[in-house]
Amino acid sequence: MEQAKLNAFSQQHFDQEPIMVRAAGRINLIGEHTDYNNGFVLPAAIDKAIYLAIVKRNDNKIILHALDVNDRYEGSLDNVVRTAQQWPDYLLGVVQQLQQAGHIIGGFECAFCGNVPLGAGLSSSAALECATIYALNELFGLGIGRKDMTLLAQAAENHFVGVRCGIMDQFASMFGKKQQLIKLDCASLDYEYIPFNFDDVSLVLLDTQVKHSLASSEYNTRRAECETGVALIKKHHPHVNSLRDANMDMLNEYVKSHNATVYDRCRYVVEEIQRLQDACEDLQRNDLEAFGKKVFATHEGLDKLYNVSCPELNWLAEFAAGQQGVLGARMMGGGFGGCTINIVRKSAVPALLEAAAAGYEQAFKTPLKAYVTSIEDGCRTVNNLVNN
Repeated sequence: MEQAKLNAFSQQHFDQEPIMVRAAGRINLIGEHTDYNNGFVLPAAIDKAIYLAIVKRNDNKIILHALDVNDRYEGSLDNVVRTAQQWPDYLLGVVQQLQQAGHIIGGFECAFCGNVPLGAGLSSSAALECATIYALNELFGLGIGRKDMTLLAQAAENHFVGVRCGIMDQFASMFGKKQQLIKLDCASLDYEYIPFNFDDVSLVLLDTQVKHSLASSEYNTRRAECETGVALIKKHHPHVNSLRDANMDMLNEYVKSHNATVYDRCRYVVEEIQRLQDACEDLQRNDLEAFGKKVFATHEGLDKLYNVSCPELNWLAEFAAGQQGVLGARMMGGGFGGCTINIVRKSAVPALLEAAAAGYEQAFKTPLKAYVTSIEDGCRTVNNLVNN
């Protein structure tokens, strides 16, 4: 539907054949709050995406069309600034980063739409940034590699939009491959693909539709608590610069007696970094049940040790654990709301969705949104959107 909408708009509004790009949203199977501790994450691109069509102009104008909200922006390459509309900032931030990096681009006009649910933690903003830089790279023949495009897209969100996100969202959108997870080392940006080729399994996102106000302030607190733990260890082990370099023996010796809360935070991160590496070995052995148990363990750690869950997320994770055909479930993202991610046998999906929706609405007087998704390719050009 999104592709057809964009095709129809392009035929009506553009006098030349546009370059068309698809950039995916993302999920993260395991490895939460490990990115800013220089650990590993295990994201993947999904079948929900932003679709963008772009053409050159003969002047310095930037004209943007957001088809899903029926809005338009017009500006100039000579004056790239934040807007009251806000949505153009994700595209304009990319333009600014390209300009600051010395890349020469001309005026352009583009339109976009998508089916990445907003506010569900699937990184619609990163998908839009990646679609923009990928399209501009193609349109003007800039010759930028995928890793540098990823870093520029992240910088656009950090420095122009003003959100201090890590690299995972843009990396997954740019590097995703069908039926593959990305084991990303957040310290070095080295990565490898881990197969996730289970035809009888769906990935189900259950959306609490809750976003507690604690999220941003507590996120900063967690980062500070992790840094406190590192500082306590570093006095005795100078090579320890992040929790990536720490182990449980160090935590037990230097942190546990000093501050119980900091110990719990650091323990979760150290265990999660190891859990992710063990989980990748499970997948390479095609042992999805062992992998799923680690996903459950991650939720337990996020709730009890890292303390970033909430009653709605806990209800969904605990409910899923009792359902037939659910191999793993956990909260996904920063916490205090958003989605749980559930690894579910396809045959069990309808029953899970029906039972979860009824139970959740009864418990919280809020309807439950659900998204069934699969792992697909990341950023790419598409020739005929209607047939893709």
